[in-house]
Amino acid sequence: MHTTEVLLHLKKHGQLLDSEIAETLGLPLAEVRQALSELSARGEISKCSVTKYNQGAPFEGWLCRALGYFPRAAPGRKPGSGKS
Repeated sequence: MHTTEVLLHLKKHGQLLDSEIAETLGLPLAEVRQALSELSARGEISKCSVTKYNQGAPFEGWLCRALGYFPRAAPGRKPGSGKS
């Protein structure tokens, strides 16, 4: 199955809709949703149902993110790190 691929994608890109994951990975939405359901049952991701509106038309999907994972800070200077 594609559970590992989907989990790695969520860890790399953060919070995403199921349709965004399917489009980016080139997988059918049904397969992505199956993988997300398995990951959620194992407690590796958090998912919730959302309804968005695109030009007045409702669009229902799942919003997902990896649990307990914090990406490393981007390299470079951080705000407030300069000398005063």
